[in-house]
Amino acid sequence: MTDYRRVIELILEELVAAGAVAPARCACHGFTYECCPTQVRGVLDAGASRLGLHANQGGERGVAGLIDHTLLKPDATASDIDQLCREAAEWKFATVCVNPTWVAHAADRLRGSGVGVCSVVGFPLGATTPDVKQYEARRAMFDGATEIDMVINVGSLKSGNVRLVTDDIRAVVGACAERAVTSKVIIETALLTDEEKVTACTLAKAAGADFVKTSTGFGPGGATAADVALMRKVVGDELGVKASGGVRDLQQLQAMVAAGATRIGASAGVRILKESRGDATPAGKASGY
Repeated sequence: MTDYRRVIELILEELVAAGAVAPARCACHGFTYECCPTQVRGVLDAGASRLGLHANQGGERGVAGLIDHTLLKPDATASDIDQLCREAAEWKFATVCVNPTWVAHAADRLRGSGVGVCSVVGFPLGATTPDVKQYEARRAMFDGATEIDMVINVGSLKSGNVRLVTDDIRAVVGACAERAVTSKVIIETALLTDEEKVTACTLAKAAGADFVKTSTGFGPGGATAADVALMRKVVGDELGVKASGGVRDLQQLQAMVAAGATRIGASAGVRILKESRGDATPAGKASGY
């Protein structure tokens, strides 16, 4: 633990030394953009009890704007992806989240809809090299991805090799920054100790990522409110926190938002929205995406 603490201290010192950028203000209220009443309505409707700088993720789309409508099953077909995109366009989700092979297809189906395309990199194990992850990210962006969710090298983190993990994250985050594409770092919380979660979030923040994300949905466990709260505490207000894996009803979504999540990855997005409008009953026990 001593080594981790020192690494975190050094990283935080670098962040402080880098200074801060003054936030833009909205034209409608004159508040900082992230605190504009219109922009934060989505997370308030979802049940947030406090707001951070990424609270505007829902925006005018409300709960739907918090959700990455997700289909990452290996046996997903073209017709499955078409249905996912139709639902996303109809309900106005933030993005669809698909495997790299479907990015171009989804981007074509969603053109002009206002719904983004999120793709995964190094998924689901994170056990590929930084250069391969960077290439995978660049290809997904070339095909039309507007957001990238990359999996860290979990084994290297657990081995204490923070330099490799840092290089791993920076390879993808740097590529995303070049194209102004949103980067999310999946730390796979179910495989980590709390100390390792703190280290992973700190490294992601230092690398300039836009979000930290709980899970792939393919690990031994998914998102928990406790992990979301811990991640929010570590990254503060500068980064978004995405809760994914096992969020399958409105109550679970509200718990994640209340804990500090500003984006939700879910395959049950339509059910969650219907439930929020009183048109569906809560889902059963959650498992994976």
